[in-house]
Amino acid sequence: MFILGCHLSVTGGYLSMGKTATSIGGNTFQFFPRNPRGSQSAPVKEADALALKAWMQEHDFGPILCHGAYTMNGCSTKESVREFARTALREDLAKAAHLPNCLYNFHPGSHLKQGAEVAIPMIADMLNYAMDQEELPPFVLLETMAGKGTEVGRTFEELAAIIDKVERKDRMGVCLDTCHVYDGGYDIAGDTDGVLAHFDEVIGLSRLKAIHLNDDKNPMGSHKDRHEKIGEGTIGLEGMERIINHPLLRNLPFYLETPNDLEGYKREIALLRSLRKEDA
Repeated sequence: MFILGCHLSVTGGYLSMGKTATSIGGNTFQFFPRNPRGSQSAPVKEADALALKAWMQEHDFGPILCHGAYTMNGCSTKESVREFARTALREDLAKAAHLPNCLYNFHPGSHLKQGAEVAIPMIADMLNYAMDQEELPPFVLLETMAGKGTEVGRTFEELAAIIDKVERKDRMGVCLDTCHVYDGGYDIAGDTDGVLAHFDEVIGLSRLKAIHLNDDKNPMGSHKDRHEKIGEGTIGLEGMERIINHPLLRNLPFYLETPNDLEGYKREIALLRSLRKEDA
């Protein structure tokens, strides 16, 4: 099954997102559990979560993806920022655990010139604190980053180093962002096999649980993180077709984060479904 969707607003509730995803040809979606650049987070309403579960079962949904706020930085130089990240992550994981088949993904953080070697233990410590609770989502995913500024997670090695220090390794995974890895210098479009072989060697393909499917406004290795619409960037339509049909990727859930409105996402989903080859 080709699991494909896009980022949606949580404003109308969870069932509303499920219905919106179906209306544009999707069978999954991504959402922010709180203001992505703030701190507000509304509790999950049990009736809404149960209604979404029923909708997902009826319409053959894959896993949905909860995306952590951009303001979470567990390796900040400021203690108050680090403490917010720890608290927000713990709250988010509890929320995701009460939603049907919901993965959780977040940006590892920015070391702010402290160096990745200082930041990595701080990020792992935040994860160990947040994951020390009875109910957790199926997997907590670290996102591959483009390497803009002082981002941590610009290489597979940095992500592996974080996972190595996390106590609940059984719940840790990775979300591969096609724009980010391409910006980071990995030729996911032209050498998909080579990039995945390297990922397997460093992290292990068993930890790859989700794909952010985005084209790139910039050349490979630019470290700028500028998402582009599918087929209109430097990864290109052929690269996208190769990615969604690759035998090691095709059964993962794909989430669009391209610069689009709902109609734009609907067109992209239709385009990608037209490029999808039948299961072997």
